[in-house]
Amino acid sequence: MSAPGLSREAALRIGLAARMLPDTDAAQLMKVLVAALGMPVTEDKLAQLTVRTLRAADDGRFGNVSMPALKGALDYLWGKAGVDVDDPDLPRPLPYRDGDMPGSIRVALASNSGENLDGHYGSCLRFLVYQVTPDEARLVDVRRANTDGVGVDKNASRAEQLRDCQLLCVVSIGGPAAAKVVKAGVHPIKYPHGGVAREIIADLQQVLAGSPPPWLARIMGKNAGLGRFVLTEEEAG
Repeated sequence: MSAPGLSREAALRIGLAARMLPDTDAAQLMKVLVAALGMPVTEDKLAQLTVRTLRAADDGRFGNVSMPALKGALDYLWGKAGVDVDDPDLPRPLPYRDGDMPGSIRVALASNSGENLDGHYGSCLRFLVYQVTPDEARLVDVRRANTDGVGVDKNASRAEQLRDCQLLCVVSIGGPAAAKVVKAGVHPIKYPHGGVAREIIADLQQVLAGSPPPWLARIMGKNAGLGRFVLTEEEAG
């Protein structure tokens, strides 16, 4: 992405901010920013952006985007969020060997910052991977999400990264991408408002400890039918 008067720092901020927004790449976000701020887009102008301005720009392209996603994008555009995938706020994964947690399932969460579920499947920076039972949850891996490459199907490549997981929690995921995830044997769950990863895992533990819905019971090896693959957080609960 290049534009007259655009500094390297501003371009980097825009690229990272686009990751926070559903179905948006850097070029599309740049178009919205030009509509909101005019040319040239500078770091000073980015610092003046507000949620209201971003929602209204370019005929309301981001009018229906969730508040957490917009605020996450603004943190990058303002320069408040760092650019390092190796986030210092992220705990180190704990050791895990097969058999350590009998009856557990493996859950991946799409993340851009800290130990949070705040990423969209196709644009998140990383996947937080937890081993989960009703009584224990352990962060066992942090995987840098595969990015675009020449001749590479990014959605299929990311699905391959998660093949050892049973569940994937995301802010959003498109239909074709969800189909590739399901083909890899992973069941996506949508949490449109995101949240703290540990809190989402704790809610899942309560479901595991009680009477899991049919789609989850089947994953746990119980004799039950399977409903729709892509679920909302309300359905997951």
